[in-house]
Amino acid sequence: MTTYMERLAQVSRKNESLLCVGLDPELHRLPEHLRGLPSHEAILAFNKELIDATCDLVAAYKPNLAFYEALGPEGMESLRATVRHVPNGVPVIADAKRGDIDHTMRLYATAVFDVYGFDAVTASPYLGRDALLPFLDRADRGTYILCRTSNPGAADIAELDVGGEPLYLRVAERVPTWTSHANIGLVVGATAPTQLARVRAVAPVVPILLPGVGAQGGDLEASVAAGLDQTGDGLLVVVARQVMYASSGLRFAEDARTAAREIRDRINAARVTAVDALRGR
Repeated sequence: MTTYMERLAQVSRKNESLLCVGLDPELHRLPEHLRGLPSHEAILAFNKELIDATCDLVAAYKPNLAFYEALGPEGMESLRATVRHVPNGVPVIADAKRGDIDHTMRLYATAVFDVYGFDAVTASPYLGRDALLPFLDRADRGTYILCRTSNPGAADIAELDVGGEPLYLRVAERVPTWTSHANIGLVVGATAPTQLARVRAVAPVVPILLPGVGAQGGDLEASVAAGLDQTGDGLLVVVARQVMYASSGLRFAEDARTAAREIRDRINAARVTAVDALRGR
């Protein structure tokens, strides 16, 4: 049995990439030639072309479930078809942000991992360890725990003082101890590079899923420098709109590929600079 983290590492090495492309299609932003299709068919056609154009440039994909749930049952079937279309071996992360009592979380785990076929999921820490065990006990799958998110209001809760430290640092310190499997990571936003560096300091080997680069305004180079672990790895940089909507014409997939390549190469250049700095070069 290969674990999620092993599969992610294999694809990352093969594609020389720390890029995770978000698959969050908005109907009004789809290319015009797809808008005449039924909504669920349009987003599936869009996703398939994006995946075909970028699958050798990414380490993973991350659909946010809300973009599919909003279209009803047909949208969710398009989500499942999207996951199935991703080439074998490339991990797919369900951006679901699940959090509930353990009985309910067992059903969420079944839905996310078995029904829809995702390799990993995002989840909330605030119901505690027992609530997350249905995810964490799946040793072959990954779970990224919300820590310090990228939205403007993240500080409202995450920065609350807990015994002299902000809550997000307590999450970063404690959550990785909740499982003996190497299948847990943290979600930390690129919009807060100082906080990202503090998370990396208290969780030096925990993988980080990094949203907020691009449309949300996060600094790619600063975030890569702050978020890499001591081996120059341990980071997955999420970019959605910059790739998905690189253009809106018939060549949208080709332009998405160009955008994905440019972002991947920027990440890799920042990675080299950061690793050299770590090694004192």
